[in-house]
Amino acid sequence: MKALANLRLKVYWPLYVMAIPGIVFLIVFKYVPLAGAVIAFKDYSVFQGMINSPWVGLKHFQTLMNHPDFARVFSNTLILGFLKLVIVFPVPVLLALMLNEIRKSALKKGLQTALYIPHFLSWVIVAGIVFDFFSMNGLFNIILGWFGQDPVLAMQESQYFRPIYTLSSIWRDAGWGTVVYIAAISAIDPQLYESAMMDGASKFKQMRHITFPLLLPTVLILFLLEIGNFLDLGFDQVYNLLTPMTYSVGDILDTYVFRTGIQQAQYSYATAVGIFQSVIGLIMVYIFNRLSKKVSDGGLW
Repeated sequence: MKALANLRLKVYWPLYVMAIPGIVFLIVFKYVPLAGAVIAFKDYSVFQGMINSPWVGLKHFQTLMNHPDFARVFSNTLILGFLKLVIVFPVPVLLALMLNEIRKSALKKGLQTALYIPHFLSWVIVAGIVFDFFSMNGLFNIILGWFGQDPVLAMQESQYFRPIYTLSSIWRDAGWGTVVYIAAISAIDPQLYESAMMDGASKFKQMRHITFPLLLPTVLILFLLEIGNFLDLGFDQVYNLLTPMTYSVGDILDTYVFRTGIQQAQYSYATAVGIFQSVIGLIMVYIFNRLSKKVSDGGLW
């Protein structure tokens, strides 16, 4: 075994060298900061430091659970997370399946580029576009005017926040999400499609019985990874779309931590909320990983 390992190292050493920056990145930015999670169980003070700050046990977790805003913030996080999984997540899969059916290379590349571009815009810019779109003189109210409807300040009304959050997520990230799926589709053996065509299968049947079943393991793996971030909805997006009138439906754990933990320098409390999110994510990944193994042979472990 040792000789085999040495042989692999000699043959594949360029690949190991290429992996070093990624490994260093994970260690420095993912594993080393885990040591700082201990302040969630301490009453952290910048003057006493992480080691000398007094232990308080589960005090900050109890404060979180007993906070009057916790139920509202947690429910908002669950609802937005559910919308992102059920509505936003399937869109890149559908886009990839549709793009795969385009035979004209120039048209296909043009559509892919148009779909990718929004991903490279920051949420500050995207939020500015959204606010302009739904302003009194924006396109949304212009269209309403065509149908004789009164203008609506959608960004200031709570019932519009969740649909706007969902649509903005789709517009910005759905195109970029197709990259992995298109790569997985391109790896499918063309002979399978040729055999299906000889049997008289239509394009829809080829997609249904060949493309999607072979794409399903990739979809399940990415779904499990998305489940792990179920409560991590992205501070930038929600914070930039929030207004004082939409806090009742848009205030999530990340924005709540920013207000109560970071702005008020309650670092231990903010860390406790982060650990709470991570534990919930871990539990959900474990549950859905077990379920995915019953559906197919896929899974993270």
